[in-house]
Amino acid sequence: MLMQGEGAVSVAAAGSTDSALKRARIARNMTLEEAADALNAITGQSADGTLISSFESGRRRTGKRNRAGLCELYGERSEVLFAHQDGATTSALETTGTAVVVKVLTRWTDLIEAMVAVVAGAREQLVVTGSRSREKAYLAAIETAVAQHPDLVHYRVLYGPPRHRALADHLVRLLELRDPSARRNGVKTLHIGLVEPAEALERFFVASESAAVVPLPSFHGSDGFDCGVLLSREAAVGLVHHGREACASARPVEAIEAVRALPVRHN
Repeated sequence: MLMQGEGAVSVAAAGSTDSALKRARIARNMTLEEAADALNAITGQSADGTLISSFESGRRRTGKRNRAGLCELYGERSEVLFAHQDGATTSALETTGTAVVVKVLTRWTDLIEAMVAVVAGAREQLVVTGSRSREKAYLAAIETAVAQHPDLVHYRVLYGPPRHRALADHLVRLLELRDPSARRNGVKTLHIGLVEPAEALERFFVASESAAVVPLPSFHGSDGFDCGVLLSREAAVGLVHHGREACASARPVEAIEAVRALPVRHN
């Protein structure tokens, strides 16, 4: 049964670009019917795959209860998931510009401290990109977050094989902590993907639902990072979406044997 406000009145569709609502489902490798079943488990309603599709395209406006349920299911805010239904044409990241910069991190110690803080504060989403991580405290913080918060959905996006043994070992530990094939409340909570081809531009950031850090390569070499920027919630939301989309299009590397088969460029 449709909730009030979910009638067949057409609203502006997302055009040729997939809506954030659809991208959120695809990022979790869920079919329309799987998303409907998971939503029904939250709301107690009787949505089906056709209704989910109409929500995603904007043919139907999502009612209050299903909006809340979809936000819970995907771990995302209403204004992000339903911008295509509500007429938003630009994201907060696009409209706020440099206002999203909370702090410029000019020392290596400040950079690592901020990155660890982003990880420690993640409860819903944690996206980490890049193949050059090797800082033990930072990698350990990610493992702790994955171990302590079973509902946290973690995405690791690699751009080429790990550059350091520490990162390869970290990926193995993640797979020992969680089985990527398992589902929690119908949601896959660990995604590890390798972006191909090899010449793809590497991105470096860590983002949660509330904050993000973008580390910047050192002047002394691309493998070192000694400064960066701390970004606000608005920017973090955009980076989480970017990372999830990158992971969804990447080649899955989600078995210990597959990780160990990756060539490590440096020890």
